[in-house]
Amino acid sequence: MRKKFIVLAVIMALTMVFSLVGCGSSDTEGASASGGTDAEVSAAETEELSAEPEEDYEDIEDEEVEAELFEDFDLATPSVNGALHVDGTQLVDENGDPVQLRGISSHGLAWFPEYINSDCMADLHAWGANVFRLAMYTAESGGYCTDGDQEALKELVKEGVEYATDEDMYVIVDWHILSEGTPTTYQSEAEEFFDEMSAEFADHNNVLYEICNEPNGSADWDTIKAYAEDIIPIIRANSPNAVIIVGTPTWSQEVDKAAADPITDYDNIMYTLHFYAATHKDDLRNKMEAAINDGLPIFVTEFGICDASGNGTIDEESADAWVELMDKYNVSYVMWNLSNKDESSSIIDSSVTKTFGFTVDDLSHSGRWIYSLLQSEMSGQPYELPEMEEETEDDSAYAAEASNGMTVTKSLTNSWEDNGTQVYMYDITVTNSSGAAVTSWTVNIDFDSDVTISDGWNCTYSVSGKTLTLSSVDYNGALDDGESAEGIGVIVSY
Repeated sequence: MRKKFIVLAVIMALTMVFSLVGCGSSDTEGASASGGTDAEVSAAETEELSAEPEEDYEDIEDEEVEAELFEDFDLATPSVNGALHVDGTQLVDENGDPVQLRGISSHGLAWFPEYINSDCMADLHAWGANVFRLAMYTAESGGYCTDGDQEALKELVKEGVEYATDEDMYVIVDWHILSEGTPTTYQSEAEEFFDEMSAEFADHNNVLYEICNEPNGSADWDTIKAYAEDIIPIIRANSPNAVIIVGTPTWSQEVDKAAADPITDYDNIMYTLHFYAATHKDDLRNKMEAAINDGLPIFVTEFGICDASGNGTIDEESADAWVELMDKYNVSYVMWNLSNKDESSSIIDSSVTKTFGFTVDDLSHSGRWIYSLLQSEMSGQPYELPEMEEETEDDSAYAAEASNGMTVTKSLTNSWEDNGTQVYMYDITVTNSSGAAVTSWTVNIDFDSDVTISDGWNCTYSVSGKTLTLSSVDYNGALDDGESAEGIGVIVSY
């Protein structure tokens, strides 16, 4: 990499000398210090943001984030690297050279369609993104398989693919399952959708297909694998060599299950791992590393630097450890999410209504972090962030409570919006701290406001005002002193 830049610099220097000698001109307007081309600035009053690594945010508060593009040979693009395929654990280009895709995901297309526009895509490419993920929810309000406008959603997907193609970027078409848990719930709809989309984009060399975002609840690997083996040949009939990304159990975290029993009948298959840095740390990083070492090709199609709720504390130290690990194994990654939703995972500040031409001041903490990371990855130089006001963690999300001689630990594992209501998914562990063995248990969990429950597993449940009551079922009620019942889950709103 360094040698290429040195050669490029020498060529440019010689060109400038010959120009001065031959033409007597010192006009070098438009030349880039890195050998790239200058991006256009949409507002005449703002200076173009320099991509020099030593310049930090304090120096560019009012400048437009439409950065100068580096001619970085490591930034894979369809025009240069062509169609991608999988070789061992690596995503590689048409010449067999490893590539790493780095980019950003939309929020739900039905909720934030305004960001799917050509100018916004150009902004992201200028930041250093070479992939964009089109997240189309399936079951939530506005979802493709519930009350959403299917034709309008498909048109957004098609427009998004074309905008990414025009910007020489790769693009992921994401069947964004979540609240339905298992991908088999809407399998027939998925089969029809991927048949149509893979035929639509059969002549594109930049489209990847993510066939089940985050399987969860009862969706074990056997279920997911069987679903994938039904969907893959449908895509293959139209796009024989497209890369297909398969979700893994427990919100795409159990890559170890896929590594132990991978899909073997098809090539160009990758497996999804999702993380949120303030929640998922060494345990999940170790799981990813072990799966890669076992031969599993992994694509991080969604991550955040906050906690798993998408709206909690930010942990840059853990995020940086994730980036280091992904770079070590050349794992591609996509950050959640492109929107101005008032939550810490959104990259646009909630007060900003513009949908392109963003300034640094328009970005959230997460937005500044990913912008700086993409710039540094593109330039090969370290990145720095400005000092940010520390955000406080919502202690209620990870509270340990004593109830009826039991200790209850609840961990917020996911959150989403459903028809204007925020929904929360908790993983719960009940530990017998009574000092004696029990044959059954009942615990109460108190919330700050009235709570409603839409689903639960490995327990029976009821609600009264602010209190959620959970009781054991026949297979997890007997606990010795100090023993725990794990894998209990609820989906609530409050």
